[in-house]
Amino acid sequence: MQRVLGAALRRWEAVAAARRSGRAGLRLLAEAGRRKAALLWQPVSGGGAPPTGSDAPEGGSGGKCGCALSWRRGKHVAVAAQAGLDAPGLLPMVETFCARAMRVAEADLVQQLRSVRPAKEKRQWVHGILETIQRCSHVLEVSIPVKRDSGHWEVIEGWRAQHSQHLLPCKGGVRFCESIGIDDVKALAALMTYKCAVVGKSLRVGKERELEKITRQFTVEMAKKGFIGPGTDVAAPDINTGEREMSWIADTYSRTLGYKDINAHACVTGKPISQGGIHGRVPATGRGLLHGIENYINNTLYMNLIGLSPGFPGKTFVLQGFGNTGLHTMRYLHRCGACCVCVGEVDGAIYNSSGIHPKELQDYKTEHGTIVGFPKAEPYEGSVLEVPCDILIPAAVEKQLTKENAHRVQAKIIAEAANGPTTPAAHEIFLQRNILVIPDLYVNAGGVTVSFFEWLKNLNHVSYGRLTFKYERDSNYHLLMSVQQSLERTLGKGSGEIPIVPSPEFQARVAGASEKDIVHSGLAYTMDRSAQQIMNIATRYNLGLDQRTAAYLCAIEKVFRVYNEAGFAY
Repeated sequence: MQRVLGAALRRWEAVAAARRSGRAGLRLLAEAGRRKAALLWQPVSGGGAPPTGSDAPEGGSGGKCGCALSWRRGKHVAVAAQAGLDAPGLLPMVETFCARAMRVAEADLVQQLRSVRPAKEKRQWVHGILETIQRCSHVLEVSIPVKRDSGHWEVIEGWRAQHSQHLLPCKGGVRFCESIGIDDVKALAALMTYKCAVVGKSLRVGKERELEKITRQFTVEMAKKGFIGPGTDVAAPDINTGEREMSWIADTYSRTLGYKDINAHACVTGKPISQGGIHGRVPATGRGLLHGIENYINNTLYMNLIGLSPGFPGKTFVLQGFGNTGLHTMRYLHRCGACCVCVGEVDGAIYNSSGIHPKELQDYKTEHGTIVGFPKAEPYEGSVLEVPCDILIPAAVEKQLTKENAHRVQAKIIAEAANGPTTPAAHEIFLQRNILVIPDLYVNAGGVTVSFFEWLKNLNHVSYGRLTFKYERDSNYHLLMSVQQSLERTLGKGSGEIPIVPSPEFQARVAGASEKDIVHSGLAYTMDRSAQQIMNIATRYNLGLDQRTAAYLCAIEKVFRVYNEAGFAY
């Protein structure tokens, strides 16, 4: 039997979901994209519609640009979706959504060019950059012979795809999953360029010693070809990998090709704290989902469009997938006053109209290895995606919401914790049904956003807050003493000292910001600002509830700006 080790690269702010296929085997998929997610960091501007007819860009020897061929492929998938057929795979889905955004943005990008070039040449330049954005830049494929503990040999195939190198380093996760095609690898890499995060469930992949051997050997193969390094390509945990595997990768790189690099341990994020990890990384994706949903559910305009009252209290939600992302999302929404009525996993689902407590369910799953049989909920036989609720959170794998079940979804808000859970056909149906879909490009970006913070920490070689913690604490105490002394001078000391009692909120912060405080604050600010940018683009292009196209536009415009200003070296 052949086992497969696959890898694909992602954007700085995001990592993806596993997809099963008919072929047996195991793959290690490492996905990475850009160091800074295009969606999170820069403002955008512009507007317009794509040129048609004689205004359409040309290229080559009088023929169409390669980008036109790529877009035509996306249009074919869109036509199939409109005809009632879902996209056959994840790559056509990504192409469809990307092509839609590019067609909307193209004319406006041409207008933004500050150049004396002829109009035709401007259109060709824009079209060429958009084609570059859409294409996958590099793919590494390796074959690794491995001797199993049983004595027999297996060949492990591995991939790592770098979708875009417009900024370095590339960034992405390492994944163990079932058999997956190279097109899926490229699609996940593209999604990570446009910004995503990872969700998934456990998969037993063999003995730890064998797994360590495979992971370390694959790290060496990537390092030999320049597909890993703190300044070129930074790995991160994904499906079925975590702190243990990240430690193996960092240790292997630092003791082999990176042994002269003082920043060697920055070649990977998601490490244990003792190995340079960062506080707040484990629940980061779930916390990012909280902020992503919060930015929309507290927006009166969007809530009026879908007929919901603003705020979390009293809202119900359904969770598909109870892995790391699902658990922490459930915990944070529960704290904000929302009620989880249904949770589904691959082996079964549970339902309780009065609510399911996240800590109790976590304890039960830790003890029994499954949510099935949870005593404070009833077994649920139907599809969890069709349970009546206010918020539906698909946190499992891609292509869960299709034309077959989109008409039966009874949620008002869909928050895509997984990568690519909604097909193009389902996307159109949700728009027609006035359902707000918060896209994966934005809402599941918490994990890789915090990975970016960890990478910066590793380069700085100092923990966040360490240099300022004592100064902030002393400053706060001096502030309280100054207020007390001022009151005593004004009111007199006849009645004794006037105590200053800080509020509970200030008391919690008086000692200064810890690393976790700084990480949480940075994540909240990043998600808040990104949501505002997406909403502004949706308003500028009159997209209504189509936040997915707005998110793609946000990312494409920022990547386009880098290519347009930097040019090409060849």
